[in-house]
Amino acid sequence: MTLEGKRVLITGGGTGAGADLARGFAAVGADVVISGRREAPLRAVAEPLGARFVIADVTQEGDVARTFAKAGPCDIVIANAGAAESAPLGRVTLDQWNAMLAVNLTGVFLTFRAGLAQLPGWGRLIAIASTAGLKGYGYVAPYAAAKHGTVGLVRSLALEVARGPVTVNAICPGFLDTEMTDRSVATIVAKTGKSAEEARAALAATNPQKRLIQPVEVTATALWLCGPGSEGVNGQAIAIAGGEL
Repeated sequence: MTLEGKRVLITGGGTGAGADLARGFAAVGADVVISGRREAPLRAVAEPLGARFVIADVTQEGDVARTFAKAGPCDIVIANAGAAESAPLGRVTLDQWNAMLAVNLTGVFLTFRAGLAQLPGWGRLIAIASTAGLKGYGYVAPYAAAKHGTVGLVRSLALEVARGPVTVNAICPGFLDTEMTDRSVATIVAKTGKSAEEARAALAATNPQKRLIQPVEVTATALWLCGPGSEGVNGQAIAIAGGEL
């Protein structure tokens, strides 16, 4: 497939799945723009690809507006920026709750709202959610609540745009082999005394295939949603989880 002549904006594009998405879309000819809060990782991803980057925080309305102004009209908008924290609900502070909703849900809302307003016609809006948006996991209630909200946002917006050449979908991977999972492993080690290998195996065990999902699997799904033959896929939450769901 080719996406030559199409521009894609990927939030959280400096690391993990976002960085792989940037590489995957650049490989098929798309004009890639990535955004994030830290210049160094954004630059490290963008420069080898000939892509552009914008330093921005998706939880800030003004930053999101500035991102699209700098990027120019985008045909494909991928709301990938996210963060995760773990704690028993009884220990979650209001600030922690608000922070999880801000980046994982409000950030998607702001990105989609601005992205939809500037679509030149044909368009794809894709949220990188999580299996936590389709089921519950202990000790990550704020994160799971935000991801459930993202799936609801996707399903509702998909109905609003269904009469035009725009689709809205969520990709819901299980535990990814990325820096975010590395941080989860470190948290498990610190709180339980397990080794890093035991902690990683415990996360992989949630997948019936007994492995972590690779970022390239998310990228392949996103590319499929932007290619021919995907026009009828709208309002879906596509799990990449080895049969967990």
